[in-house]
Amino acid sequence: MADIRTPHFHNTAGHSAIRIGVREFQCIGARPPYDHPHVFLDMGDDNEIVCPYCSTLFRYSPELKASETEPAGCLWGAELTPAH
Repeated sequence: MADIRTPHFHNTAGHSAIRIGVREFQCIGARPPYDHPHVFLDMGDDNEIVCPYCSTLFRYSPELKASETEPAGCLWGAELTPAH
């Protein structure tokens, strides 16, 4: 069975916007223990969405991988993903 996991992103640094390579993901706000409820967000056909908890603007960028963000370092839980 494949290891499929929904990417989780955080905005601990307080960026005005974060570019991501997926349209479906979870926002956790800041890194634990300062996180908000982990909310699933789905952009659908849109290219951006605002988190209703922390107001972070997420923008879809097709050139980024699911594990990449701009600015870098906004993926949470990467240390939990096994290396392939």
